[in-house]
Amino acid sequence: MATSVPVRKKQSDPVRQFSIFLANKAGRLLELIRILNSRRVHVVALTILDTTDSAIVRMVVDDPDTARAIFHEQAVAHTESTVVAVELEAGTELPKVLSALLEAEINILTAYGFLVRPEGRSALCLNLDDNELGAQVLSRGGFRLLGQGDISR
Repeated sequence: MATSVPVRKKQSDPVRQFSIFLANKAGRLLELIRILNSRRVHVVALTILDTTDSAIVRMVVDDPDTARAIFHEQAVAHTESTVVAVELEAGTELPKVLSALLEAEINILTAYGFLVRPEGRSALCLNLDDNELGAQVLSRGGFRLLGQGDISR
């Protein structure tokens, strides 16, 4: 009998971000997080944009394939996109990241920090007006870019 071995995502796989549209109702985010956790999907980065009657929750998870399936099963309105994830070795690196993007005239559309990172290093999730060029600029600048494999189980 053959056993299946989980396929580890390649480090070069882009980090996937989900933008989830939730009713602005107390407990709705907790309900969604509990559903994800029940299937062993963990949120590793999170930001919320609140509006009058709804919220847009942007999140990065450690298992985007399972999260996508859950969102479909639960009829959760969402979109999916790629983002640039950059590791920061020290708090002093943030201005350097921002300067590199400014010099290349790349606009930041959204930015938020990771909640959990191995080895205690900080990381920043960036949605840029040109993610591909932004990733090239940061990589050439000596910054370590994270792939989905770096944050997946």
